Amino acid sequence: MNSAAPAPRRRARVRAPELIGKGGWLNTGGKELTLADLRGRITILDFWTFCCINCLHVLDELRELEEKHRDTVVIIGVHSPKFVHEADHTAVVDAVERYEVHHPVLDDPELVTWKQYAVRAWPTLVVIDPEGYVVAQHAGEGHAHAIARLVEELEAEHEAKGTLRRGDGPYVAPEPVATDLRFPGKALALPSGNLLVSDSTRHQLVELAPDGESVVRRIGSGERGFGPDAFSEPQGLALLPDGRVVVADTVNHALRTYDPATGAVETVAGTGRQWWQGSPTSGPALEVDLSSPWDVAWWQGRVWIAMAGVHQLWTWDPAAGTVAVAAGTTNEGLVDGPVAEAWFAQPSGLEAAGDRLWIADSETSALRYVADTPDGYVVTSAVGSGLFDFGHRDGDAGQALLQHPLGVTALPDGSVAVCDTYNHALRRYDPATGQVTTLATDLREPSDAVLVGEDIVVVESARHRLTRLRLPEEAVRVDAVAHRTQRAATEVAPGTLRLDVVFQAPAGQKLDTRYGPSTRLLVSSTPPGLLAEGEGAGTDLFRDLVLNPDVTEGVLHVSAMAASCDDDPSNEYPACHVHQQDWGVPVRVTEGGAARLPLVLAGMDA
Repeated sequence: MNSAAPAPRRRARVRAPELIGKGGWLNTGGKELTLADLRGRITILDFWTFCCINCLHVLDELRELEEKHRDTVVIIGVHSPKFVHEADHTAVVDAVERYEVHHPVLDDPELVTWKQYAVRAWPTLVVIDPEGYVVAQHAGEGHAHAIARLVEELEAEHEAKGTLRRGDGPYVAPEPVATDLRFPGKALALPSGNLLVSDSTRHQLVELAPDGESVVRRIGSGERGFGPDAFSEPQGLALLPDGRVVVADTVNHALRTYDPATGAVETVAGTGRQWWQGSPTSGPALEVDLSSPWDVAWWQGRVWIAMAGVHQLWTWDPAAGTVAVAAGTTNEGLVDGPVAEAWFAQPSGLEAAGDRLWIADSETSALRYVADTPDGYVVTSAVGSGLFDFGHRDGDAGQALLQHPLGVTALPDGSVAVCDTYNHALRRYDPATGQVTTLATDLREPSDAVLVGEDIVVVESARHRLTRLRLPEEAVRVDAVAHRTQRAATEVAPGTLRLDVVFQAPAGQKLDTRYGPSTRLLVSSTPPGLLAEGEGAGTDLFRDLVLNPDVTEGVLHVSAMAASCDDDPSNEYPACHVHQQDWGVPVRVTEGGAARLPLVLAGMDA
């Protein structure tokens, strides 16, 4: 006799708003989709923007779910831009191909659908049941297992009700384009005179002749993987003293080496798994998880790693075979000072020059450096002011603006060239004068540059090529423009603001309290004076914040983490999962504003 199936959990039923975006639809063969077209399917909306490393992590988390449930689940990417460049439809088309997004994408440059769903963070996932109701919302990373469990529940529930419709989804693959390179990331001049390029979207390295065009050889199968003949979206390259090249194998969360003499590829750091809060931050290199290493540089006897996924710099010591955190706290933002206290925001480009290591800190649109001083390593910002200010403005570095730079190159005169990616420009910062100028424009998403003789060879990522420029004697004149992220500020009442991070453990799981508190909340603000009380770390997912009456506008930085484990007393080793998200919430203090700020980590805000 069969036992009765468990009754489905009762869920809040909120009708899903329609999907609207001025940029239209991608990956649908030209068809405009509506929620009515998706009725009968489980729909997962992925609110993302292509600058955001956490969004790229979620794209990878969703791949297995997308494949396993392709006849019942439709994932819809809702592209919701942070930077002005990300509102350019052509750039969204490029990003969808670059990151191998194999589901429909709605281009929403004006954040219409973002606002309709009350989204507050990149990335956010919203689950809609086959009848068109929102049943769950998840912000940040680490939710794939919870959503997979929910999908199985919804499949069973709606199969029984007769409201589940199986079949092929609306995804239509675009026509492939033949080019020698496809969204290349970084480049390196080899001692032979050839150029080595990370061909990121094709999961290969490509060695080119000195002309920067003729292909000498390809390294890697071209299929995404982690074997001796496979990479996954490789980026940064650096030459080691022994002639090998160290490769930031970004989506494999690993460092590999390539020997141009023998063709051998070897894994030297990372496990292939993504680092999460609470994991080791130092130790034997092949036993410590990494998180989206984006660039590498040889400096002071070690390889420094731009660990974009956790907003830090790490190092790999080839002689000792170890890795360790070198700078940053994992908090996202722009804070200078001793390396242990500094904050970064998706560092994506590195260049060693004497006693300085230059950094393209992309999410703060900043140029920064680590200096070796008598008091230890110290982080300083040369250009850039924070997460929400960007643009194209030359002049004194204190007021100059960049837009999501990905690369930095030391020039012979002691200045540095910056690949100002989202401004499609090559910029220059001169430490001697403190001035920022523009060297070249009309470069499509430049992501790296290398010196070759008296020329500079720029990786034009979105034109799928290397472009050789003669270093100009004088700067190019550009009309100045300044921007702020277009997200509207949340109006909050003066006085005490109740912060509630909403977290509901997935079905069949409970908070993991075996080793102490299973939740963490960290709060800070920009400017620091915005909060009179409430800053700092704690273990509750709620807090009363007291706003400074003298500061009427700013950004609340909120970082939350919760760990949950399978709730099965008979299982001695339950599977555990970490859910985490960082929010930067612009707020404006006004009479009549909200006295409560809910941020959904997982679940629904009652």
